[in-house]
Amino acid sequence: MTGINSAWSGVGGDPALLTRVSTVTREGALQARLPVRELARACVGACALAAAELGARRAGLAEVPRVTLDDGAVATAFVSERHLMVDGRAPVAFAPLSRFWPTADGWVRTHANYPHHRARLAAALGVAEEEPDAVGAALAERSSLEVEAAMYAAGGLAVALRTPEEWAAHEQAVAVARRPLVEHERSDTVRARALPALDGTPLLPAAGVRVLDLTRVIAGPVATRTLALLGADVLRVDAPQLPELADQHTDTGFGKRSATLDLAADRRAFEELLAAADVVVTGYRPGALDRFGLSARALAERRPGLIVAELSAWGSYGPWRERRGFDSLVQAATGIAAIEGATGATGATRASTDGPAAVSSPGALPAQALDHGTGYLLAAAVLRALSEQLGQGEGQGRCVRLALARTAEWLMNGIRPDPEGSLGDGVASSSDAYDSDNAPGIWLNERSSALGRLRYALPPVSFAGGPGDWARPPGVWGADSARWV
Repeated sequence: MTGINSAWSGVGGDPALLTRVSTVTREGALQARLPVRELARACVGACALAAAELGARRAGLAEVPRVTLDDGAVATAFVSERHLMVDGRAPVAFAPLSRFWPTADGWVRTHANYPHHRARLAAALGVAEEEPDAVGAALAERSSLEVEAAMYAAGGLAVALRTPEEWAAHEQAVAVARRPLVEHERSDTVRARALPALDGTPLLPAAGVRVLDLTRVIAGPVATRTLALLGADVLRVDAPQLPELADQHTDTGFGKRSATLDLAADRRAFEELLAAADVVVTGYRPGALDRFGLSARALAERRPGLIVAELSAWGSYGPWRERRGFDSLVQAATGIAAIEGATGATGATRASTDGPAAVSSPGALPAQALDHGTGYLLAAAVLRALSEQLGQGEGQGRCVRLALARTAEWLMNGIRPDPEGSLGDGVASSSDAYDSDNAPGIWLNERSSALGRLRYALPPVSFAGGPGDWARPPGVWGADSARWV
């Protein structure tokens, strides 16, 4: 099964609609040892097709608008954070302590972009967080699994580099592989808000849909950024004591409003938002929101007919279900970093039962593809849930769940390189070699905002009659009121 067939099937789409998809191939887009280009195409394609389907239903069109996948647009969007410029300034990427480190027997990958994660990393090692050399020396004295366990116990973030074989034997990997790419559940509650018919140009399939965005970092915000592109009223709500990284917020904040809300102190305000929401998207580790009564079941009970979309790093199952995680950590743990890294006789990951793996330098995908890909799939699942509510004439609630680790499993074992003519109706063309770090202006735009003059990647979700850009630029984090417009 090709990537888009698998993705479209995963979100419950009608396979007959795949004939509405065309692709423009660009050699060199998202080059990697693993089929990253195919994953990116598939996720964006499923999202665009789901948007076109919902738009056709709401506008009463005789057929679903045609979808065009352009490798250049997709590849540019998958590294949107690299193209972002704010008043000519490039964004801050990974912090100095977020990287691979050699250990006594292999490698570990740490994530310390947020201040509280940096503090926990340094505290667990007994060093000052502003001293990278001391961090490296402390890690070099320990085994990678020892570091992984110590960081988890301290609330920090570090995982041991594993080979695909080592990961496949891990209990969490076994649990992940047993699950579908997209998990679907229906609730017993019925009361979805009726959405009006659409008219006008551009066609905005999610117009009038209220999306409560409880996500952070990349995957969840990419999903809600896409729903905002398609017309949804997206309100992102963060805890005031957990400010977002400024450049990350700018990159993923297009089309949305941003507010802060203390769930413990401002519960009434949150319940008012929930009562009028159509969709709630959550991006915290499983169980983290349960203490606030924000599990999918609790949300559905209080807001009948609600669509809940849940995203996590490792999944809501298995021994790692409560662990924090990010794209870079999932790449390291699942064997992706080993596959994409340099191999040689010197340097190795931990010795396994099959002998030491010759990885002299861990690698990475050409984009944070697990984040971006899962984000577009999550948006696709929400759009398909809205279509199902309309098509069945009832408002039964739904819950969809995705995990970065499951997307990683799909990338490594479920996608094959797409042969020419395998996507949709096979309309394809070729261009010169594509360099994702130097994308031509056709896939970039500039505009003024409250944050300054922005250069940014245009959305890759494209269908006939659909929007080509967000209606509004990102604003200041937390500056909006916690209410629907």
